[in-house]
Amino acid sequence: MVKKRWIRKFLNNKSAIIGAILTLLIVLMAVASPILTPYDPIEVFQGVPFNPPDGQHFFGTDNLGRDLFSRIIYGAQVSLAVALGVTGISLCVGVILGLLAGYYQGKLEQSIMFVMDTILSFPTLIFAMAIAAMLGAGLVTVIVAVGVVSIPQFARLTRAQVMMIREEEFVISARAAGANDIRILYNHILPNIFSPLIVQGSFTAAQAVLYEASLSFLGVGVPAPTPAWGSMLKEGYAYMSIAPWLSVIPGIAIVIAILGFNLLGDALRDSLDVNLTDK
Repeated sequence: MVKKRWIRKFLNNKSAIIGAILTLLIVLMAVASPILTPYDPIEVFQGVPFNPPDGQHFFGTDNLGRDLFSRIIYGAQVSLAVALGVTGISLCVGVILGLLAGYYQGKLEQSIMFVMDTILSFPTLIFAMAIAAMLGAGLVTVIVAVGVVSIPQFARLTRAQVMMIREEEFVISARAAGANDIRILYNHILPNIFSPLIVQGSFTAAQAVLYEASLSFLGVGVPAPTPAWGSMLKEGYAYMSIAPWLSVIPGIAIVIAILGFNLLGDALRDSLDVNLTDK
């Protein structure tokens, strides 16, 4: 009954529908890119350089004559991979650390939260840039760098949720029944804090897309000639006066992806009645 209620509430939310459509659009672009693209996204001089959008090249061509439409479609693969990879890493590591900190407390909690607070004390993008610079540019590097700086979000949220329910009657009953700590954490506590983690995951995916684009724009993200929206934005910026579509179209793609994940997160938060405040 509860499940049906939140699903109905979600479907009646206009933001949820828009967010779901935009997110599905990005997923479709990434999955079906070989079918949707008329040209190789890397091959040069497929058309006249700086050719404006027309019937042959829907989004025009770049300075090397590459089809921008094909590069935008393939760029969705990079953004989706980063969104999923970053969310997966930060979710898994952050939840484990948050469970340990919130359940055991004491010196273990202080040590874990000291590390999390230390990470948060640095500007997120600067910290991610430093990690990426040490590891070298590349897709895996971007996922690791942004994943590391996103861990504290899940750790702090999980810790706060665990501290709220660790003395609830069902947890105390499980202890009295002889359940060990791992079983209590996995079977009793984790399922009851899953909703806010799902919501946070959607927001983290949006942040991951933004940080990937920022790192690629700054030259420490996904290197050329791999089609990534951030690097396309950087390449097009130099030709803004003569070929504005080279920057405008990748920028729109980034906005659509971020907007989709954020709207989806807002709708999930409202539907699940989740409070993400870190106490």
